[in-house]
Amino acid sequence: MESWLQITSGRGPEECCWVVYKLSQRIMIEAKAAGINTKIIDMIPGVKMQTFKSALIALEGKDLSKLLTSFEGTIQWIGTSMFRPNHKRKNWFVSVSAFSPPPVARWSAKEFKIETMRSSGPGGQHANKTETSVRVTHMPTGFSAVAQEERSQHLNRKLATSRLHDLLRQKENETISDCSNSRWIHHNRLERGNPVRIYEGEEFRQK
Repeated sequence: MESWLQITSGRGPEECCWVVYKLSQRIMIEAKAAGINTKIIDMIPGVKMQTFKSALIALEGKDLSKLLTSFEGTIQWIGTSMFRPNHKRKNWFVSVSAFSPPPVARWSAKEFKIETMRSSGPGGQHANKTETSVRVTHMPTGFSAVAQEERSQHLNRKLATSRLHDLLRQKENETISDCSNSRWIHHNRLERGNPVRIYEGEEFRQK
């Protein structure tokens, strides 16, 4: 099982970005103790050292639900700003959201249906009398591509297959883009209140 956790400071100041950095470390430590593999696959660095505006962590293991539930939601840190010592604010908030990773395309030859037909356009007598035109359909999605410009059915089959793979990759990229847009929306949205975890001090101790 695989899942992603996004930690975001929203549009909070550098103190919140420091909390994102510290929390990403805490998540990976707790995940390792639970036998879960983790990897930071994307992050937006903050202005200061050891700060993240946002971090995306991939988690892979047998039972992720307990760990995900324990972190997902609003996280509060109580402490004095390490960047602005005279700042009066003591409460800082970040948000953690769980996502399913976008599907990775694994196309099998069994998923494709290949049809031959006579060419409908110009191509000379040979092209019109023999079935040189080829349509390749990806059965799970219904997407298809046609090639008929070559006199050889073999070449048209290659062209149609290549075009269909390009189309499937384009759709896959759109799915990934939608996922990225969703993460960006979560990055800008941060709900303060009812924290699922509270940490204190520069030692980042859980309360």
